[in-house]
Amino acid sequence: MGKNIVLVVDDVPESIGALCTELESEGYTVLVAPDGETALQRLDMVSPDAILMDAVMPGMSGFETCRRIKAQPVWAHVPVIFMTGLTDTGHIVEGFAAGGVDYVVKPVRTAEVLARLATHVRNARAVRLAREAVDVGGLGVLVVDAHGRPAWRSPLAQAWLTEFLGECADDTDWLQSEADEAERTAPDGRALVAHRMGEVGLGETMWLLRLRPAGEAPASRIAMAALTPRETEVLSWIAKGKTNRDVAEILGISPRTVSKHLEHVFEKLGVETRAAAAALASRELG
Repeated sequence: MGKNIVLVVDDVPESIGALCTELESEGYTVLVAPDGETALQRLDMVSPDAILMDAVMPGMSGFETCRRIKAQPVWAHVPVIFMTGLTDTGHIVEGFAAGGVDYVVKPVRTAEVLARLATHVRNARAVRLAREAVDVGGLGVLVVDAHGRPAWRSPLAQAWLTEFLGECADDTDWLQSEADEAERTAPDGRALVAHRMGEVGLGETMWLLRLRPAGEAPASRIAMAALTPRETEVLSWIAKGKTNRDVAEILGISPRTVSKHLEHVFEKLGVETRAAAAALASRELG
């Protein structure tokens, strides 16, 4: 495995000389940019494992630079850690709103920066590998932030969103509903199907995308949940109005075991109540 690459963006190079030296001694390859525009140019040539970003710089601020980085799917996964003397809550909130993952106050304490950097680089790599593995499996991943904006898209998800939505690839209105599934259909009959996977961060929601060929019937939610045979049996009896004790007697198991099966069923179906699970089963199991 090659060295981790860190892009350090600061308009006062002498203020970060010691930090860069320490980063290199810890095995990082360090790239330096004196302003936001230069940082974006560096990103056109290499994809770093993390970015240490000064918040206040002449011209484009670090916050605006971060927003531009996060707007590009190919760079969006790179963690940005702000380094700044701004300590009031408003600036800290702005940093996170721009897409930063962390905030250290100048003058920076090198040991603290190294510890935070190592954690974010490790987490970002794990998430990236997991999402790339999803793409390999024929599924795409879309993460939407609390404001309904795309926060991250795997390569396959980006390709599908561009194909199905064109210039509106960043539009997530089609996902904004109470349902856990949504879809967009192409003129040739194929459909881009999105399944809500739940929250993965502060206000962020993950959607799993798949391509349904033309002519293929929509998969039932229960089928996609991959219930075990016993879980399916329990659910079918619940849909018929049976109590846990009734189901236990019918299947020859304890009521406690029935309850455990139902817990798994609720989790797999993404529902929270017995009534919701029963209603879903009535529609799909008959």
